[in-house]
Amino acid sequence: MSLDAHTLAVGASWAATALGSGLVLWSWLGEKNAIRKLRFLDCGVVLLFSSVLLRIVAQDRPMNPWDWAMVFVGPLFIAAALWRLARTACPPNGK
Repeated sequence: MSLDAHTLAVGASWAATALGSGLVLWSWLGEKNAIRKLRFLDCGVVLLFSSVLLRIVAQDRPMNPWDWAMVFVGPLFIAAALWRLARTACPPNGK
């Protein structure tokens, strides 16, 4: 079994999906602090959507309507989660 770039990318995307799902579940079930809950959820959303987009790019079959929907909606969710992560970061020193 040879490890080429395609196999490595798809494997890494599945690992990111598992990690992202774990973060989302932890934010729903385990975390009690509201800010930490939101940050765990946003990190999970970024990992989930980016891994799905990577698998769409790496697939060999033609794109179906679900793939096209994810290509248009995924970056919106990623941008929104990254914006919220930036807004809930620690305040700069001096405030």
